[in-house]
Amino acid sequence: MLVLFETPAGYAIFKLLNENKLKQTDNLFKDFESPEAANKIIKLKHFEKFQDTTEALAAMTATVEGKLSKSLKKTLKKFVDKDVQDQLLVADAKLGNAIKDKLNLQCVSNTAVQELMRCIRAQCESLLAGLPKKEMTAMALGLAHSLSRYKLKFSPDKIDTMIIQAVSLLDDLDKELNNYIMRCREWYGWHFPELGKIITDNIAFVKTVKIIGTRDNTANSDISDILPEDLEEQVKEAAEISMGTEISEDDILNIQNLCDQVIEITSYRAQLYDYLKARMMAMAPNLTVLVGDLVGARLISHAGSLINLAKHPASTVQILGAEKALFRALKTKKDTPKYGLIYHAQLIGQSSTKNKGKMSRMLAAKAALATRVDALAEESSFDLGAEHKAKLEARLRILEEGNLKRISGTGRARAKFEKYQGISEIKQYPAAADSTLPSASGKRKRSESQGESSGIKAEVKEEPEEQTPKQKKKKSKKEHVAAAETSVEVKEESTE
Repeated sequence: MLVLFETPAGYAIFKLLNENKLKQTDNLFKDFESPEAANKIIKLKHFEKFQDTTEALAAMTATVEGKLSKSLKKTLKKFVDKDVQDQLLVADAKLGNAIKDKLNLQCVSNTAVQELMRCIRAQCESLLAGLPKKEMTAMALGLAHSLSRYKLKFSPDKIDTMIIQAVSLLDDLDKELNNYIMRCREWYGWHFPELGKIITDNIAFVKTVKIIGTRDNTANSDISDILPEDLEEQVKEAAEISMGTEISEDDILNIQNLCDQVIEITSYRAQLYDYLKARMMAMAPNLTVLVGDLVGARLISHAGSLINLAKHPASTVQILGAEKALFRALKTKKDTPKYGLIYHAQLIGQSSTKNKGKMSRMLAAKAALATRVDALAEESSFDLGAEHKAKLEARLRILEEGNLKRISGTGRARAKFEKYQGISEIKQYPAAADSTLPSASGKRKRSESQGESSGIKAEVKEEPEEQTPKQKKKKSKKEHVAAAETSVEVKEESTE
């Protein structure tokens, strides 16, 4: 039975002298405590040395991927006879399957073989007598470096380090530009203070200062390419009656040099922004479509990488960048923040104040899905991001219009919306209630008006109730008595 052992210097083929030792793996390490004991169990048959580091890297890469390299294939064909050897012990099961498919050799890889490989590795220096220790160490170090370089394959579409550095540099440039422009306005303001109030745009101000120099040259300078006609006339008029102090040529030269720096940094910032935009569309197209290139780049930079951002849940993406406010709210037992860096996205900016929290939650959920697709999908496209953005825009339209549509999928949301957003009923004051006459007709009119105003419809005619015979007799007697009394009253009036 033969054993295939891979080393940084080459392939070693050992012959197992005692096959029964594989059945006693618990005490196998005791048989490899010394080189003499190890030589009684295993013996070197052939050692195929690599010619250079390139061949070693190719062979080791194939071994890592579970494939059969050319050098190993030649070695096995030359020194392993499949008719004589029934089994070949290998450390990797994938490599054993590749050898079996290519050379029809029965390969074995189990826990006993792994224990045997560990014991051989412990006595590798004594078993490989023809290979010095110094050379073995140098080959191992060179192969480790080469294999590390091979694993770090250059992929221009999936390098998020470029995005992190670009967006960080963009923020630094913005800070420096603000400082430079503020210094330029303050510095030149001693000589021509009225110019800062007339020209509000920073780049136009810097270019104007670069062209005119001192205010005495304003009338002869052509600044029509920078400013419109009305502002140009205002600048020339203000230069004639300016209250600023006089400065020397060296002062204005230094100010103009500062203006040159501001113009160069501005042009470089525009170039850097175009680069960042193209890189974001190449690496994270769905996230870029959803939240924008700058917000997406800042999210990736804050998370550390695109993979780290894809590992975050939607709730973390929502408040990413607001950690200080979150921990302060948890410490003081106040309300936690609703948004972090995602607040600067276009969809949240379009929503009203009361809907910003809802939109940030929904946008964070879709952004988490888009990030996972960008980080883990094999094919890159922005179809998912465009579809989610259309859905979020429709949802925002529903929220802003205030329609009574099902927002959260339950009837509870509609009831809550009607409770706070429903229109209250308008009741009119009944004018008949002001009457104070005690007449029955007035009371009747008042009751009718109250019934109409309150929306109650009363029936005018009521059906007569059924009466018993005793009640009929009592009623007839009362009617006769009342008729007699009326006839007596009539006679008395006639006699008088």
